[in-house]
Amino acid sequence: MKEWSDEELERYSRHIILEEVGIEGQERIIDAKVLVIGAGGLGSPIALYLAAAGVGTIGIIDGDAADLSNLQRQIIHTTKDVGKPKTLSAKDKMLAINPHIQVETYQTMITAENIQSVIAPYDFVIDGTDNFAAKFLINDACVLLKKPYSHGGILRFSGQTMTIKPYESACYACAFDKPPPAGVVPTCSSAGILGAVAGMLGTIQAAEALKFIVGVGAPLYDSLLCFEAKTMSFRKVALKRNPKCRVCGENAHIVLSDYEQPTCDLKP
Repeated sequence: MKEWSDEELERYSRHIILEEVGIEGQERIIDAKVLVIGAGGLGSPIALYLAAAGVGTIGIIDGDAADLSNLQRQIIHTTKDVGKPKTLSAKDKMLAINPHIQVETYQTMITAENIQSVIAPYDFVIDGTDNFAAKFLINDACVLLKKPYSHGGILRFSGQTMTIKPYESACYACAFDKPPPAGVVPTCSSAGILGAVAGMLGTIQAAEALKFIVGVGAPLYDSLLCFEAKTMSFRKVALKRNPKCRVCGENAHIVLSDYEQPTCDLKP
């Protein structure tokens, strides 16, 4: 059993008094390792809430530097961080919130060459990327290594998310099969994004990770949660594993490769 300091008991008291979490659940959070892929609009609230919750080891991977146009939604970065690598900017804020955690940074984009070594040490993976190429690659690698993960995508006023437990629930490819043709889906830079929408979805993804770690509630397995912020309407689309899925199906053979078509995600 962990020996708790008075400071830790106070810090995590609102978790500990939850019947569904308690001391044991908070210990699971502290022992957990979660990887956040992308330190942008989704990754910002995800990383902040995981740090605040006390997730013991948080990995964050992103190859970009903070840009002025990011600050409207990427709340982990500030004006003085413009030009700074996003991973380092994020790490500073995460440790400022909670110095008890460990933050591992990877200043690179995720690729077919590096993804297995990056995700291997982690218990849960969160997709905070903004393009189909990365999303399909993350799904392939997580299924290959049997890593549970949260998918998320945003555009304009809309968001979508699902949680995948490989070989037990529908994977991303079960739902969408493959990336759309080039030019079909607009980019965030051309179509725009309401900044708070990133916070809405990222917070849901962080909650899914914490639920998984603690073992409480019903994760978004076999469900695609979609919302439209203009009307504040939410709906769940039921999904099922596809036995013929090219990634997790009965005869699937996963060979990791980089997908084409870097474009922002969109709800169906």
